[in-house]
Amino acid sequence: MGMQRPGTVSVILVFLLVVLAVASVTLGPGGEVNLPNWQAGTSGYILFWELRVPRALVAILAGGVLGLAGAVLQGLLRNPLADPGLLGISGAGALGGVGALYFGVASASVLAMPVAGLLMASLAMLLLLVLAGRRPPPATLILAGLAINALVGAVTWLALALAPSPFAAAEALTWIMGTLDAVSMQDVWLIAPFAALAAGLLLPLARGLDALSLGDETAMTLGARPNRLRLFAIAGVAAGTGAVGAIIGAVAFVGLVVPHALRPLVGMRPGALLVPSLLGGACLTLAADLVLRVGMPDVRLQIGVLTSLLGAPVFLWLVMRVRFAEPGRGNAS
Repeated sequence: MGMQRPGTVSVILVFLLVVLAVASVTLGPGGEVNLPNWQAGTSGYILFWELRVPRALVAILAGGVLGLAGAVLQGLLRNPLADPGLLGISGAGALGGVGALYFGVASASVLAMPVAGLLMASLAMLLLLVLAGRRPPPATLILAGLAINALVGAVTWLALALAPSPFAAAEALTWIMGTLDAVSMQDVWLIAPFAALAAGLLLPLARGLDALSLGDETAMTLGARPNRLRLFAIAGVAAGTGAVGAIIGAVAFVGLVVPHALRPLVGMRPGALLVPSLLGGACLTLAADLVLRVGMPDVRLQIGVLTSLLGAPVFLWLVMRVRFAEPGRGNAS
């Protein structure tokens, strides 16, 4: 399929998202659930409203946030390798959740984990911008992200090693890998405001990202305010990915794979990619969860592991493409 208008691609993705959502709430372990007249308290009612609907909604919200954040980061940093998970931002959100659990803050308020995740993700995003600079080459961006990932990972594993209970450590480890297994409607109400805040901050940046792709000076002549745009981008990415990481753990590579899959369909303008990436991220996360629940019901594999298995080859391909696209590479023998 050739390049389509972003609106056409978005409509197709909305249709796909509806199909996947219906499949998600009707299929899976426990049998097929027909759209019902259930009575409260029956097994069909519990299976649908307390297990499958919350899981599908969290997958949609988390995937949409990660896809949108990936598209914004790639436009903001003007780098095709930018991704919230790869750059340590999602991991920092998960670390915030671990910290809230470890210090007992999570029991004081239901908002403790997402707020802690937001703060840690904000810190990671600011540290990335400081380390990488205003317009970093791919190698610098990757090294800065790896440094943040290493630091976040080391502190997270230290917290797990010092956990007072081995059962708590095992539960936290499963959650850190990115899991939808234990989500409930409470998690939906927790993540929804942060997802809405992220979308409200990031989607209006479309025109500014288009202008910023021409350079800061040119963007300012077109009416954009680069510093203000970066501040809103940092706040939106941190709010969304921080809350996702704090509630379901680090789901890697969604923000990398989705924009690259959609870019040939909507064109090279960063702003045109935002809405399709939001919808595409939701579709990818729902599809991955369906594969785990319907296609691999007897395998205990977390969704973060599956997205990493999908995204790692894409990332390697991108690294090789960027490497051979560097000036002088094509003439090397």
